[in-house]
Amino acid sequence: MDKVNIAIFVSGSGTNCENLIRYFKDSDKVCCALVVSNKADAYGLVRAERLGVPTAVTSKVQLNDEQVMMPLLRQYNIDFIVLAGFLPLIPNFLIDAYPRRIVNLHPALLPKYGGKGMWGHHVHEAVKEAGETETGMTVHYVTPVCDSGEIIAQYRVALLPTDTVSDIAEKEHLLEIQYFPLIIEQVISQIFCR
Repeated sequence: MDKVNIAIFVSGSGTNCENLIRYFKDSDKVCCALVVSNKADAYGLVRAERLGVPTAVTSKVQLNDEQVMMPLLRQYNIDFIVLAGFLPLIPNFLIDAYPRRIVNLHPALLPKYGGKGMWGHHVHEAVKEAGETETGMTVHYVTPVCDSGEIIAQYRVALLPTDTVSDIAEKEHLLEIQYFPLIIEQVISQIFCR
């Protein structure tokens, strides 16, 4: 079987992007073939370039233009898309072109703390404000409705009343680093290795 080429979409620092690239570096099944960002100054692009992965920057207009995005993804023979801290909504034509082949990482236990505006520190602040005793990460399929796709996996971590927003973010991020590559590997195996 040929390797499954994945594109990682990022908007920020790219720690999960780098983690995925390193995880699949020597894989005989998965290749991180492209990193796409909606922000030219996203540090995730620097991380990818340092690790030898091609990158592309797409404006909001370009992201929503089928005549721009589909040729880009075809150029790198992309089979699967991973959203790793990517903030814009994915256009319907991409969801249609990659049915159940686009997954997103969300820094909370969906369905709580999801939807428009709920990303990064906003999520952790909401978790703290609500006095939650646990938080976690969710990986889900991408649908046209933000953070509403079928949940693939969730991992939880206990919180203390004394945890700050930064503590909550750190605890949750450790789950991402540990489990996100494994979940991606499992999903890809289920789809492509039948």
